Amino acid sequence: MKIQFKADNSVSCQQAVVTFQRCRNLMAVRSEHSMQGKVVLVTGANGGLGSYVTQAFLDAGAIVIGTSRKIQPSDFNNPSFTAIPADISTRQGAKVLVDQVVARFGRLDVLAHTVGGFAGGQPIADTDDATFQKMFDLNLNSVFHILRVTIPALRQAGTGRIIAIGSRAALEPGAGVGAYSASKAAMVSLIRTVALENKDAGLTANVILPGTMDTPTNRKAMPNADFSKWVRPATVASLITWLAGDAGKDINGAVIPVYGSDV
Repeated sequence: MKIQFKADNSVSCQQAVVTFQRCRNLMAVRSEHSMQGKVVLVTGANGGLGSYVTQAFLDAGAIVIGTSRKIQPSDFNNPSFTAIPADISTRQGAKVLVDQVVARFGRLDVLAHTVGGFAGGQPIADTDDATFQKMFDLNLNSVFHILRVTIPALRQAGTGRIIAIGSRAALEPGAGVGAYSASKAAMVSLIRTVALENKDAGLTANVILPGTMDTPTNRKAMPNADFSKWVRPATVASLITWLAGDAGKDINGAVIPVYGSDV
């Protein structure tokens, strides 16, 4: 912001000081939101939410490593983006991924975990073993595996950040979604435990609980729903980048609901 002083001294010294202070405050806010040079790992990076999260970090100046089972460099046309296909449903898959990240970039500052999914629709009495196991593999075990191999690198960074995506169903289970709700509730407990175990290392861990996300997949699955009440992926992506930056350093172990207008 440029201050112009006119011959009639219409801008007083006091006004100039106030304007300077506002400029300095604005620069501080921008600095807190900047991810310039930070190394960020986004799981599920080309998914309905993950694609927004990946782009938000790239826009903030981060070096982003995006992973999913099927991901390509062309998914994001940005020189700061690296695609590494991986299956993090196993410890070995997660370890190989993180070893590659640290070997190539020398550090890891942020883990944004967006992997998850839904299966089921039956009462608990009618839920088969395969469905129950699938929900825990996808929504809990994947988190467990990626946490075990990223925490050492994030602790070493000194200001590491973990942000995971849960679900409203973790706190508000409904009929027919027992396996899904249980897996998400367990994930919340896991993230909060990580926050407690690493609070003295400068590492924070938080979980966001969105309501129904406005993604193409959900619109196809629920074509008669009121989409205006759903949560916009861009909103969640903005929250994730905020938590990952300097502005979010005092937020730790938080369970953050994002329900849109459907409260």
